[in-house]
Amino acid sequence: MPIKIQNGLPARAILESENVFIMDEDRAESQDIRPLEILILNLMPLKEDTETQLLRALSNTPLQVECTYMTMSTHESTHTSASHLNKFYVTFPEIKKKHFDGMIITGAPVELMEFEEVNYWEELTRIMEWSKTHVTSTMHLCWGAQAGLYYHYGIPKHLRKEKLSGVYTQKALDKRVPLLRSFDDYFKCPHSRYTEVREEDILKHPELRILAKSDEAGVFLVMNQDGSQIFVQGHPEYDRMTLSNEYHRDLNKGLNPALPVHYYEHDDPFSVPPLLWRNMANTLYTNWLNYYVYQVTPYTLEEDAE
Repeated sequence: MPIKIQNGLPARAILESENVFIMDEDRAESQDIRPLEILILNLMPLKEDTETQLLRALSNTPLQVECTYMTMSTHESTHTSASHLNKFYVTFPEIKKKHFDGMIITGAPVELMEFEEVNYWEELTRIMEWSKTHVTSTMHLCWGAQAGLYYHYGIPKHLRKEKLSGVYTQKALDKRVPLLRSFDDYFKCPHSRYTEVREEDILKHPELRILAKSDEAGVFLVMNQDGSQIFVQGHPEYDRMTLSNEYHRDLNKGLNPALPVHYYEHDDPFSVPPLLWRNMANTLYTNWLNYYVYQVTPYTLEEDAE
């Protein structure tokens, strides 16, 4: 089944060029089927890039998926046009009475700040608390994972000595867990972050399970017992060139960034890097949608009473 895309969303042309099976709102409304309702809280500055990346990752499933994009009402985005946000995004007050099958909370470029210093932290905590009763399963990505582990379990993030940037090998620890079904023993995923949550802090919480980790990059994948909260300390949704674009952006700013490791062939920053994680990302999102959203979500999503 296709992924349903709002009419006029810029990501559509990119996904169609990649032969991703998509469906616009008009055609979807003619089908007698209830799609999975996925809420995406997009905290990344380049929101259109993130929209395309996540839609691509969510499209490889036999389920019909409909995405609602949410932005923070207490933060003004400076890298995405107001017209795009007004047309394609909602804020929390607009949807807080609704229930969703799944939710994705993205990363954000605020990891060097304490959580409470982020100007939308209070609103984000309200959303994360709301998700426990209004969302079947929530997937947290990168800083979103660190924020979720801190809010829900009090697990701190730690500043690394240097930025972690590159494509790292992860080890799957228990492939009997449905989230890791069809995974190889080892797989690769991009990371791009200055901070980390540590294994010893997570192990203090028996309600959490570490499902994958890396000798170089640390903990990658964490889940609570029923799969209603999933934490991914990495960027499986990244495009082939995302790390390269970040590297050259920082280089042009005079920040003298380290070359992303295990990324460019022959460490040539002007080459096109090989794409080594797309199958992993597709499998991860497909397993999440199937086993932790579709299989357990109610058929009818109710709205809260007035």
